Amino acid sequence: MSVTGLISIFLAAILTNNFVLSKFLGICPFLGVSKKLDTAVGMSVAVIFVMFIATAVTWPIQMFILNPNGLSYLQTIVFILIIAALVQFIEIFLKKYIPSLYSALGIYLPLITTNCAVLGVTTLNIDEGYNYVESLVNTVGAGVGFMVAMVIFSGVRGRMETSDVPKFFQGLPIVLIAASIVACSFLGFGGLVDGLFN
Repeated sequence: MSVTGLISIFLAAILTNNFVLSKFLGICPFLGVSKKLDTAVGMSVAVIFVMFIATAVTWPIQMFILNPNGLSYLQTIVFILIIAALVQFIEIFLKKYIPSLYSALGIYLPLITTNCAVLGVTTLNIDEGYNYVESLVNTVGAGVGFMVAMVIFSGVRGRMETSDVPKFFQGLPIVLIAASIVACSFLGFGGLVDGLFN
């Protein structure tokens, strides 16, 4: 694929095919860790790293081991095991070298293992028929899109803390309303990426 095609995949993963805001994958950390900017960025970097390494490992396993041997039905189990091992590695690394981020992420760090966005990216790369390079580009774009969504929503939630929210909207209701408005704002990018390189 050409460079413009790769750029198109990258931008589409960030803007029009944002896994959090258009496919509603990874909502748990999106709602749980987006209260503060530093934890939102830290979580996003961890998710990008896990997504990238998971794709780099799972794509060859799918293409060269599972598919040729008729074991494609084991895809979900194999992918989850790989993602779980990667998250354990990141958890050990953060606990040893960045304990402040480790404690700030709390329970949400192990939840990357069951974060449907990570599993969703690895499986959708296969389903979309992307080659290895396209899969990696799409994965990085998806991770950056996750970070963009987290950072934007962190700013929105920061503003909500100082706003006078009616009592019956306080807590989860106003968070979900704000998340839906942020998701709607990304609909404006719908035709942009498609028309950009055509």
